[in-house]
Amino acid sequence: MLPLSLLKSSTGYPILVELKNGDTYNGHLSNIDQWMNVNLNDVIRTSKDGDHFWSVPEMYIRGNTIKYLRVPDAVLDAVADEKHARDATRNRNRSGRGRGRGRAGGRQRGGGGGGGRSGRGGYGGGYGR
Repeated sequence: MLPLSLLKSSTGYPILVELKNGDTYNGHLSNIDQWMNVNLNDVIRTSKDGDHFWSVPEMYIRGNTIKYLRVPDAVLDAVADEKHARDATRNRNRSGRGRGRGRAGGRQRGGGGGGGRSGRGGYGGGYGR
């Protein structure tokens, strides 16, 4: 599973975001976009030395400042279960019929028409006899 789709599925769950400057933000993920810009609710910001704490109702974090994101294990398990269920139904609905002509059907593969003086197929120019 792609990391961005995993993060999108963790919307509403508490996550930890650490920035490149060392500050950490703990809050509930409300939104994430394709550039990994993050919106958090009920945020607790911790300074990089761990001495200062701030409580903020909402926070927007630009994606290129993020060092890492920590997602709860419950989200990982739920996404894995959902993926297994989706793959099982997809494989159950597949059959060998109705999926195109395949390689052997239709036109023949290989060299051009049988041209040339030698009667061999290929480029139609013969092989110089």
